[in-house]
Amino acid sequence: MKAMRNVENKSDPCGGRYVYIHDLPPRFNEEMMKECSSINKWFDMCEFVKNLGLGPPLNNFEGVFSDEGWYATNQFTVDVIFYNRMKQYKCVTKDASMAAAFFVPFYAGFDAARYLWGYNVSVRDAASRDLVNWLQNRDEWKIMNGKDHFLVGGRITWDFRRLTDEETDWGNKFLLLPAARNMSVLLIESSPWDSNDFAIPYPTYFHPSKDLQIFDWQNRMMKLDRKYLFCFAGAPRPGNPKSIRSLLIGQCKNSSVGRLLECGSGESKCHSPSNVMKMFQSSVFCLQPQGDSFTRRSAFDSILAGCIPVFFHPGSFYTQYTWHLPKNYTKYSVFIPEDDIRMNISIEQRLRQIDPNDIIKMREEVIKLIPRLIYADPRSKLETTKDAFDVSVDAIINKVTKLRQDMIDGRTNDDFIEELSWKYALLEEGEYIGVHEWDPFFAKQKPDGGN
Repeated sequence: MKAMRNVENKSDPCGGRYVYIHDLPPRFNEEMMKECSSINKWFDMCEFVKNLGLGPPLNNFEGVFSDEGWYATNQFTVDVIFYNRMKQYKCVTKDASMAAAFFVPFYAGFDAARYLWGYNVSVRDAASRDLVNWLQNRDEWKIMNGKDHFLVGGRITWDFRRLTDEETDWGNKFLLLPAARNMSVLLIESSPWDSNDFAIPYPTYFHPSKDLQIFDWQNRMMKLDRKYLFCFAGAPRPGNPKSIRSLLIGQCKNSSVGRLLECGSGESKCHSPSNVMKMFQSSVFCLQPQGDSFTRRSAFDSILAGCIPVFFHPGSFYTQYTWHLPKNYTKYSVFIPEDDIRMNISIEQRLRQIDPNDIIKMREEVIKLIPRLIYADPRSKLETTKDAFDVSVDAIINKVTKLRQDMIDGRTNDDFIEELSWKYALLEEGEYIGVHEWDPFFAKQKPDGGN
């Protein structure tokens, strides 16, 4: 295996940081964009792929947002946003021998979404199989058998991990293909049992084009008067007996310091970014239970509003976005085990026990996290601030660089050993959070696809 050139060249600011972008046939990305109306069964995605994946601009009639940088961004468009950011990454190279990593601009999330309902498994798997066949015939792939390759799939991992070929089973088999197992795949929710996918933030509504827009927003969120102690935006899950959502809704309704934004099908107030952000901005704490899977986009929207998230399951955040978050989760969030809620523990009482000075420190930490959890506008470049894209690319390059050196030195790299006990569990050295609460859950079941 050839060592990468220019790694030690101190005069080159991109030395060791170059990324090669594969020029894929358009059927793997551009043609999907042209057929945007058929990507989602429930609504037309064409509006949401505008502005390089950011969606249509949001008006600021109510003064909830800033005047610039806000879009009605769909939670499943990070494939498009990431690719457009990658195009303007300062260290792109067309020389494969210079590359630290290789980016595959396959819109895996769009491919999965368009065939989730009503299609047989061969149709669902076709593009994934075609992609890996195309990659395996490339000289760039053969350098490290794809272990230096990465791509972004803007959906949760379960949409790409169909376990059988039964037509009733969910999703496609992309992440189970042997070639795909060699790549690093960046998703909005990763799998706890597998080592080839990594969680990156859901896209929010804020996509700044200048550092100053971020700083102004952070200052504004720090100064807000928050009249509610806690809030929840969401709908119950009556079909899921394990869900605690109905209990959270009840506690919000029965508390004078709680606020609720009830969501559901049809014209819901939750479908208005302004309504959601307004409530989060007026609350000290935002309740963030599991979504249809472990994670939900709302957690990122609440942090963007400077609202301290309250999690009930470690898989909702702590074990997911490890590249983007501090290891000490108590600095920016509150954890209340789901079983405490089932035992009717009062959320209001629990939150009132937190020292007001600690709340101020937590809010400062939450607001400090904002840049690392948002995606800047792909049409511009931030100067001094690293966003979610920058953090992700840095992490991938560091991961591949270490793997390459290990291979040269003859060391085994455990990142590619599948049967790991839990790849993200250690939040502090020697400390597992709530392991007695959540290990049995993970051992026995996986969530359904969809989010």
